[in-house]
Amino acid sequence: MTRPLVALSASDPLAVLRGLEAALAGGPALLPVADGAPALPTPAPADVPQRVALVVETSGSTGTGKRVALSSEALLAGAAAADAALGGPGGWVLALPTHYIAGLNVLTRSIAAGTSPVVLPPGHFDATAFADAADRLVTGPGAPRRYTSLVPVQLARVLDDERATAALAGFDAVLVGGQATPAPLRDRARAAGVPVVTTYGASETSGGCVYDGVPFGTVRTEVVDGELFLSGPMLAEGYLGDDERTAATFVERDGLRWYRTGDTAEVVDGTVRVLGRLDDVVISGGEKVPLGAVERVVRALPGQDRAVVTRRPSGEWGEVPVVVTDRPLDLAVARAAVGDALGRAARPAAVVLVERVPMLASGKPDRLAVRALADRDATR
Repeated sequence: MTRPLVALSASDPLAVLRGLEAALAGGPALLPVADGAPALPTPAPADVPQRVALVVETSGSTGTGKRVALSSEALLAGAAAADAALGGPGGWVLALPTHYIAGLNVLTRSIAAGTSPVVLPPGHFDATAFADAADRLVTGPGAPRRYTSLVPVQLARVLDDERATAALAGFDAVLVGGQATPAPLRDRARAAGVPVVTTYGASETSGGCVYDGVPFGTVRTEVVDGELFLSGPMLAEGYLGDDERTAATFVERDGLRWYRTGDTAEVVDGTVRVLGRLDDVVISGGEKVPLGAVERVVRALPGQDRAVVTRRPSGEWGEVPVVVTDRPLDLAVARAAVGDALGRAARPAAVVLVERVPMLASGKPDRLAVRALADRDATR
């Protein structure tokens, strides 16, 4: 059995909200689409399997395009477990695009709680507009808590604004995800009284399912040959029109269905620590260097919370890490900090200062564009 798939512009979050509500109730499946985004190589189908309620198109920051198919059961299971982990249902301020799973999560949790999200205007995030939205957020007796979900760059902009910071400190939880949250930014937020909860997840897991390193609900984690696997009721059905990729990514193990995240991680006393991407390791002078680990060290330096570490070919070493940043950074300082933490091979070979670090609409660094900037700098 199938049901129709309806595409809606993500520039109208309230229309997406209505479409998602209908999809969760058994109506046409929903495909939110970003205006002006590059089309995937194959067109979306007119119909999808009956179990599919939501389709999320994602290319990630480095990978090829895919359509993640999610069921109502997966979405609502994730929402229920998240509410339980946070202390109960509540009202939400929507500050994220609704073609990304984090924005759709806000809508799903609002629908499940019976609350109406306060929606920021799509486009450039503004701290003043966020403070205004927080003032308009109304909660009810059945869902009295106040929530929002941000990416790190949005959190940084709020903390630069006194009124917005005060508003954010009045929330019961502020989810921060989409990428690793720099420790200095997290510490700054908590010092301001903001109840930050760092999240980890993907479209394939109906969004965040690990809060502050701890899997919520019945979510299970395993590390297999260095790769983080996740299992639980929130997993996607797979990828539309791509059975081969589905079979490679969603695997059976020990009688459970698991999602292979593609991330390297370690789990210590039940707490997950993501180290980086499996495909984001360079071989420099014969040694393996995880770029994610280098980036974490660099981002802990003063003023470098937006820095990105990428790779560059080297005739001498094979490949080397390179820092791309929009704030001045002394190469010797970066090399010393990284060398002390990770060893000589991990020390960045260069710092590329740019006017603005390229970002995706999700708030994540555009790593393909960042790498191109690093390569272009090498040819000067």
